[in-house]
Amino acid sequence: MSAQPIDHELKKGSTELLILSLVESRARHGYEIGKLIETRSKGTLSFQAASMYPLLYRLEARGWIRGRWVEKAGQRRRRYYSLTAEGRKVLAAQRQSWRQFVEAVHRITGMDYA
Repeated sequence: MSAQPIDHELKKGSTELLILSLVESRARHGYEIGKLIETRSKGTLSFQAASMYPLLYRLEARGWIRGRWVEKAGQRRRRYYSLTAEGRKVLAAQRQSWRQFVEAVHRITGMDYA
């Protein structure tokens, strides 16, 4: 059974939370972030580079993530992103908001989540 695509507005509203969550534990480059989102969502969520990188730049401009260029022998240069102290605060607030939203949807719809 293939994954059904998620409504654009739902995806748009959760993108920051997804990215901040993935760079919380360690620095990651944009391609890796996109692949992790796709893999962990079992294909339900995916992002093209054309939408991923402008979002990363925006999060960096807000001071929520920090990017640094890394060069490794035999590989092309990549920009790795890590969570800042301000980003940790934003992530905690977004997680709380998302939790409240999901709980409210559950109360209204009676849907159970695995």
